[in-house]
Amino acid sequence: MPAAGPTTLGTESLTTEGTWRPTFGVQGLDVSSHQPSVDWQQQWNMGARFAYVKATEGNYYPTEMDNPVYKETFDSQYAGSRSVGMFRGAYHFAVPNWSSGADQARYFVQNGGGWSADGYTLPPVLDFEFNPYAGRTISGFYFGDTCYGMSAANLASWVRDFGNTMLSLTGRLPVIYTNTSWWNECLGNVTGLGNYPLWVANYPDGPSNDAGPLPAGWSTTSIWQYSSTGPFEGDSNVWNGDYAALQRFASGYTVNPLGSIGMAWTAQGGGSGKLGWPVTGEVCGLINGGCYQGFQNGTIHYAPGIGAYATWGGIRAAWGKLGYEKGKLGYPVTNEICGLTGGGCYQGFQNGTIHYAPGIGAYATWGGIRTAWGKLGYENGKLGYPVTNEICGLADGGCYQGFQNGTIHYAPGIGAYATWGGIRTAWANLGFEGGKLGYPVTNEICGLVNGGCYQGFQNGTIHYAPGIGAYATWGGIRTAWGKLGFEGGKLGYPVTNEICGLVNGGCYQGFQNGTIHYAPGIGAYATSGPVRTTWGSFGYEGGQLGYPVTNEICGLAGGGCYQGFQNGAIHYIPGSSAYATWGGIRTAWGKLGYEGGKLGYPLTNEICGLVNGGCYQGFQNGTIHYSPGIGAYATTGAIRTSWGSLGYEKGRLGYPVTNEICGLASGGCYQGFQNGTIHYAPGIGAYATWGAIRATWGSLGYENGKLGYPVENPRCDATGASCTQKFQHGSVSDTGTVSIR
Repeated sequence: MPAAGPTTLGTESLTTEGTWRPTFGVQGLDVSSHQPSVDWQQQWNMGARFAYVKATEGNYYPTEMDNPVYKETFDSQYAGSRSVGMFRGAYHFAVPNWSSGADQARYFVQNGGGWSADGYTLPPVLDFEFNPYAGRTISGFYFGDTCYGMSAANLASWVRDFGNTMLSLTGRLPVIYTNTSWWNECLGNVTGLGNYPLWVANYPDGPSNDAGPLPAGWSTTSIWQYSSTGPFEGDSNVWNGDYAALQRFASGYTVNPLGSIGMAWTAQGGGSGKLGWPVTGEVCGLINGGCYQGFQNGTIHYAPGIGAYATWGGIRAAWGKLGYEKGKLGYPVTNEICGLTGGGCYQGFQNGTIHYAPGIGAYATWGGIRTAWGKLGYENGKLGYPVTNEICGLADGGCYQGFQNGTIHYAPGIGAYATWGGIRTAWANLGFEGGKLGYPVTNEICGLVNGGCYQGFQNGTIHYAPGIGAYATWGGIRTAWGKLGFEGGKLGYPVTNEICGLVNGGCYQGFQNGTIHYAPGIGAYATSGPVRTTWGSFGYEGGQLGYPVTNEICGLAGGGCYQGFQNGAIHYIPGSSAYATWGGIRTAWGKLGYEGGKLGYPLTNEICGLVNGGCYQGFQNGTIHYSPGIGAYATTGAIRTSWGSLGYEKGRLGYPVTNEICGLASGGCYQGFQNGTIHYAPGIGAYATWGAIRATWGSLGYENGKLGYPVENPRCDATGASCTQKFQHGSVSDTGTVSIR
């Protein structure tokens, strides 16, 4: 048995200057017989809230080394720390080559190292570090080197022997006190000890919140001994947590190492792992025969047929908001799995998952929305991570969920589909699912002309193309656009949404190459190109023509096209502009066969402002004149030329009152005017007759009589009072004189 006095901790030979303390956690101290008189109230006033006191060493201290002094010191320190309100516990300095771990554990418990669940007794500590007697032989016992002359495997086995014995005697695994350099030198990378709470000694050169590197097998420390020179008596320490966590640490909830929850906890690193130490016992009676146990940083739930899985952090908080195992998701079926895009993690549950990403938070997905998100590649796809949970109460029992780059909407009988980007913005501008389009019924479908995409909705679609934007089509306008080939047809992509408020309740929509107008009782028809330009010059639907009643119809003579409107039509021929016809002029033109008839295509629009409120319109081969009370009649060819020479409607003849009538003698034709006629015959020409001369000619049988056809227009003197006109076979004067040759 060594003759030396009680050991000092190996790290006590190290020093750090100053009285700084870490800025986190709960402050505390550890003492031994080296501090026989501690002013515990002073330590409390300085901020210390817990204390560890040396109780034993090997299996000989204090009973065989000045027993009364050291035992009384321990009792005084143990009671004194508690008397001012501190949590307190005992530690044992291990001499592993002296006797077995089990032997020293029993000795420790017999001499003050026990534990009780009184709420203020901290779990026992195994001080396992540098051999203070390295290289020495005392009373015939050689203490070995700094590693006690033992291998790493033997040292680890000794710790387990000590720990298991303590667990059986007190219900608590001991805390392991050590320092990283010695542990790594003597035990290396041993496994299986990470479920012991860790108390690490490391004295930085100056103020710091960093406990430094930890021994192999631990990812966190429960207590950090940061100084041997103050601010507190003995050694200064900090608990790595808040006061409530320290209280739970003292309370001593245990884990059944052979149970499903215990094995899951061990697999997570035990008390040194992510979950920390238990803060409740195992609690059962959950739905479907489940149980759970609370830990410092989370819980483990277990259910038959499912297994035991841990939840913590943001994912656990999100699960809790949904009702834990009684809620929508049910029990967890995996632990948290990390390494996702952007540093994200996810965890699987019976009925869905929860995804977490830094800066975003943790949100659940399930059911149809989750399936739809999965088809798009989960967090790696177009939508990214969820940024809300599912939100319901929409029209027709629908729900939606927000994601980084869009949303997924679901409605019964429709399914779940995503919206994003320009199409989503356009849908939003129309009121989402409560607007004109209703719910989406497809995801975005791309590969259209010019890099375009579209998405189907209950009541229409939204098309998007780069440089154009996203616009919706629905109803009659969409149907009309579809008949023209959608974006691949004549009109191209929409460039506006439907705009209403036109005359008679009408609406229109703009496209790249034209528009579609709709009005109740009429339908929806497109206008484009020259036809649309001409219609626009008349004021569109508010003008003379009204709404279109057909689409443009082509295949006419000469490659022409026309389009019907409420009050007329517009015709177009390549190489010319497009012109409208309506009213009486259009009716007259129609009687002559429209563009396939004598007149051909219109070359002007209707031009008004003539005498007596008249109008006319030019065509390829003539004109049609209209006057109120007279009607509309065409003039063509030689008759028109002759009429023109006489001043058209402002001249002697006035307006035409018939169209050209043929089938006369010698292939002749004539046309009636307000004040006379013009007759035409091949080889003779076209000449007018009026007044007394016409009456006399008529009394003689017109062109069928003795005079035949006129061969000139009437010739009058300078006063216009006396006129004469020649005919094929004679002449007639306005006095009634007839000369026959």
